[in-house]
Amino acid sequence: MQFVSTRVITGDVARLVDFYERATAVSATWANEDFAELRTASATLAIGSTRTVPLFAPGSARPADNHSVILEFLVDDVDGVYKNLSGFVEDFVNEPTTMPWGNRTLLLRDPDGNLVNFFTPVTPAAIARSARPTGPAR
Repeated sequence: MQFVSTRVITGDVARLVDFYERATAVSATWANEDFAELRTASATLAIGSTRTVPLFAPGSARPADNHSVILEFLVDDVDGVYKNLSGFVEDFVNEPTTMPWGNRTLLLRDPDGNLVNFFTPVTPAAIARSARPTGPAR
């Protein structure tokens, strides 16, 4: 099995795609006005409209109602990301902080209130973990 993507359901696909394109510097590929994907080398962030939910099961997903998932992006320089997003992001949960497990992290909310973590491994142990095929620890 291979984990390949995370999908976020939103009431405003264009707004959320614009946010993630700017925050990640990754251009989206649009399938139609209800669905777009931002693809990186390791995973895809899919953004779908509330109009797509009934195709799976009516009422199975609600936009702007996430209270348990954090979308995470491994970046080269979390402090640089913070500088680039200052004045653009409306809700920083924390400024760049070095965590006890060795990652420097920046936690913020996207326009729908979803938590987003940008992180950079900074200690030798964290750098080694991020190089493992099983993926980085945050």
